[in-house]
Amino acid sequence: MQEQSFVSIGSKGQLGNVMLAPAVIEVIAGIAASEVKGVMAMRGGFAVGVAERLGKKAHGKGIKVELTEEGVAIDVFVTVNADSRLPDVAKNIQQHIRQALQTMTALATKEINVHIVGIQLDQKADTVE
Repeated sequence: MQEQSFVSIGSKGQLGNVMLAPAVIEVIAGIAASEVKGVMAMRGGFAVGVAERLGKKAHGKGIKVELTEEGVAIDVFVTVNADSRLPDVAKNIQQHIRQALQTMTALATKEINVHIVGIQLDQKADTVE
């Protein structure tokens, strides 16, 4: 069984050390990315899809976190609205995640890679008269 690595935030104080699990970083990044205008959905795997159908919300869906010596590397997998300008949405995702992580954890981000894996067309309701 692989041991889960943690990220230390701040210096060790009198009371001890504060450690973050990578899952916490995934949740923060997932929430920040989903708040960006133009992001329609985050991509998740099969297990995440089944869990969501059973009522469990997966905030870290579509986020991959890698802990390195230089900082945190994040990959974001999103579906974007077809009416959006893709480079602007990607840049806004990067800025929102960087700002959220800096504000909440004071962690340095090495890189934030945005992968647009789909484009969603507006769903207009078809009315039957």
